[in-house]
Amino acid sequence: MSDSPSAPFGRVLTAMATAFKPDGSVDVDGTARIATHLVDHGHDGVVVSGTTGESPTTTVAEDGEILAAVKDAVGDRASVVAGVGTNSTAHSLELAQQAEKIGADGLLLVTPYYNKPGQAGVLHHFRTVAEATGVPVMLYDVPGRTATQIALETYAAAKQIETVVAVKDAVGDFARGVRLREMGYAVYSGDDVSNLGWLAHGAAGFVSVVGHVAGDQLRAMVDAWDAGDHAEALAVFTRLLPAIGAVMGVPNYGATTAKAGLQLLGVLDNRTVRGPLVELTDDEVADLRASLEAAGLL
Repeated sequence: MSDSPSAPFGRVLTAMATAFKPDGSVDVDGTARIATHLVDHGHDGVVVSGTTGESPTTTVAEDGEILAAVKDAVGDRASVVAGVGTNSTAHSLELAQQAEKIGADGLLLVTPYYNKPGQAGVLHHFRTVAEATGVPVMLYDVPGRTATQIALETYAAAKQIETVVAVKDAVGDFARGVRLREMGYAVYSGDDVSNLGWLAHGAAGFVSVVGHVAGDQLRAMVDAWDAGDHAEALAVFTRLLPAIGAVMGVPNYGATTAKAGLQLLGVLDNRTVRGPLVELTDDEVADLRASLEAAGLL
C-alpha cells in the first residue's frame, strides 16, 4: 500500500471555470453551481480564478465576488484556493490580500507570464506575494503559458518562506518532481494526461481540468492507487483518455471545453467565454460529446 503523501489542499482539485451570463458578466450563481457540482463529485478542493477561470479577463472586484460565492457554496466541505498570480507583482499582492480577507484556504501563485523575468525576479515576486499574507501558497510552474520555468534553486529559496507549501507542476519532469518532494513540497499534477504518472512519483494529488466532467473517476483513481490496486488505477486512467484528449485537445482548451462539458452535463445553461477566447462551435461540442460518451461520462 502506498503512503498517502501530505496533501495540504486535498487530493482531487479542479481549476474551476468561471460562469458568465450571455452578456459576458460574471454569473455568481452559476459559478457557485460549478463548485457544488465538483464537490458533489469526488473533489475535496477547488481552485478559482486560475487560467481556466479566465483570470486574465476578470477584475479584482470580480475575483473577490467569485471567491466569496464559492466559499459560501462549498467552503464548509472543501478547500478553496484562490488564483492570485498575474504578471504584475502589485496586482498579485492586491489579489492575495483580498483573498485572505475573504477566507481563501490557499493561494495559487503562477510564475509571472509574458514579462519573462529572470530567476531573481521570479523569486522576488513569489516572496513579495507569499509574505504578504498568512495563507498557504501553491506555486504554479507552467512554462508553456509563462515562457519561464522555475529553477530548482528558486524552488529551494522559495521553500524557506513559511507559507510556501506546494507546487502545481505542468512541466511534467517526474524526476524533478521527486526532488521537489525531497525539498518538502507537496506536488500536484497540473496536467491531466500526467495524473497517474505523478501518483507513481509521490504526488499529493491533482489540480485538474477534466475534473469538471470526471471528478468521481479521478477520485476512484486516487483511491485505487492508495489501496495498492495499481492495475485498477491504470484501468480508470485508460477509460478517461478519450475525455482527457477532448478536454485538453482543442486549441482553446480549458475554459472553453470545461464550460461546454458542464453545459452537456446540465450544470450550466450556456458556454459563454470572454475574449480572446471564443466558445466551442456546435461541431466541436459534438466531438466533445462523443469523446465524453466514449469515456462513459455522458
